[in-house]
Amino acid sequence: MVSERVGQYIERKKISYYAFENSLGASRGSISKAVKEGKSIGSNVLENIMNQYTDINPNWLLTGQGEMLLESEGILHNRSIETFRLKSDNAIENQHIPLYDIEAVAGLVPLFQDSKSQQPIDHISIPHLPKCDGAVYVTGDSMYPLLKSGDIVLYKEIHDIKNEIFWGEMYLLSIDMSEEEYITVKYIQKAEKEGCVRLVSQNKHHQDKDVELSKIKALALIKASIRINAMH
Repeated sequence: MVSERVGQYIERKKISYYAFENSLGASRGSISKAVKEGKSIGSNVLENIMNQYTDINPNWLLTGQGEMLLESEGILHNRSIETFRLKSDNAIENQHIPLYDIEAVAGLVPLFQDSKSQQPIDHISIPHLPKCDGAVYVTGDSMYPLLKSGDIVLYKEIHDIKNEIFWGEMYLLSIDMSEEEYITVKYIQKAEKEGCVRLVSQNKHHQDKDVELSKIKALALIKASIRINAMH
């Protein structure tokens, strides 16, 4: 039965029924009851499942044929997920992280100042990640090979830039460069010069650079990255 396969998927993904139902906007206990009692699940709910959990194989869900996950058959892009956790981070069972187009929202500063008014281009749902405020695409090669252009980084905004930097961690930041916004991803380390921080690249062809802390207009701690490799 379809409901039985839904239960198998939930078990495979290690998601609680409550989080699963909540992510779909379904009433609490509705899917859990259908699975346990072998009852049918409405077509609108099934459509939501396939739209929300894009790694599930629709053919398997509806007919039982094929593999449970699309990645297993090479139908979907293969996604590599890397997390960058602090020891104090708590994983959240399920969250819907908005994915923004930096160009469309005119930069990090306006995005961080009023993210609720910005229209995301999509949402990302990955279980057991630390709390994230949003996600954007990476451009440039300063963090290659850890990150490459086209990867997605998921971030947590830093509101008190002066006092909340974790030295040595990786950040998404906006720097004021001659009244133009320069957006980059760098490690932030302490600088010898007073009032400055050192921006360090993963790519050794990029030199370290000291910038005045006051020049950093927006800052976010990188919590995870997603690399999408097309399957052929």
